[in-house]
Amino acid sequence: MRLEAMAVRIPHVEGHPNRVPFEGVLTVVNASSDKAPAGARGHRVMLTREAAEKALPSLLGMAVDYRPDWDGHDARRKIGLLTEANLIGQRLAVRGYLYARDFPEVAEAIQAQSPGAMGMSYELADARVEDMRAEVWKLTRVTFTGAAILLREKAAYQATSFRMAS
Repeated sequence: MRLEAMAVRIPHVEGHPNRVPFEGVLTVVNASSDKAPAGARGHRVMLTREAAEKALPSLLGMAVDYRPDWDGHDARRKIGLLTEANLIGQRLAVRGYLYARDFPEVAEAIQAQSPGAMGMSYELADARVEDMRAEVWKLTRVTFTGAAILLREKAAYQATSFRMAS
């Protein structure tokens, strides 16, 4: 197993009402997506491990967003912060905080979902595709600009996950 990790150290504040920890699997590397993500013009994509490793620093401090129907991205609905990103095998695991006091209805809606129902999706800029004519677009360079929490069934990668600390 190969591990690459980065984190922003935020001091622990016992019982902080607006900082609820979460963890998730944002994506898998060196594997084709199960569906075409938004912005990929109907193509499935594969994020290379090398591109993900180089882009790990760009994830830290980025926002987590959602849509009320849990079916996609809305960069104007930022509800949390990514503070850690780890490549563990093929999984790009992330941790961070949701602003649960600022968005109590969102935190309650996430907690109301059945276990394993929630997933994640990444947001990118400056993506480089090896061959735009390929059936599966191989992403060789990316900059992460954020992430979304959504129903796993709506995610391009079905192997994603999201879990709030109780």
